[in-house]
Amino acid sequence: MQLKFHIEGGNFTKAGFASSEVKKYLRKINISNETIKRIVIAMYEAEVNVVAHAYEGEILVNIDSKKVDISVIDKGPGIEDIELAMKEGFSTASQKVREMGFGAGMGLSNIKRNANEFIIKSQPGEGTSLNIIVYLNNVN
Repeated sequence: MQLKFHIEGGNFTKAGFASSEVKKYLRKINISNETIKRIVIAMYEAEVNVVAHAYEGEILVNIDSKKVDISVIDKGPGIEDIELAMKEGFSTASQKVREMGFGAGMGLSNIKRNANEFIIKSQPGEGTSLNIIVYLNNVN
């Protein structure tokens, strides 16, 4: 199964739509609640990062019998220092984003914590891509 979602930068009212849709699908195919939670947390954090930092992006989700493979590709300012961005609490979010309750600097570290595999690439001035893999080794 392949799912594709367009993410609009700055549109916080739709942040979480893609992760919610994937959650519904994973429940239908009887994936364990623990695994669903890990996938949804990683996806939601990635979605919010696109909404908060990029102009737009896409999330591609491939689900097979062994894993959920999530690709997040955005068009945005990119990340100057990935190592620094991965540190918990580091944030480049605007004051407006922080006032809405986002931008605490936990997104990338939460994604990594919930993924079995996590790859991040970024080109300043062009955008960022994430590849998040969660293995489906436990089903209900």
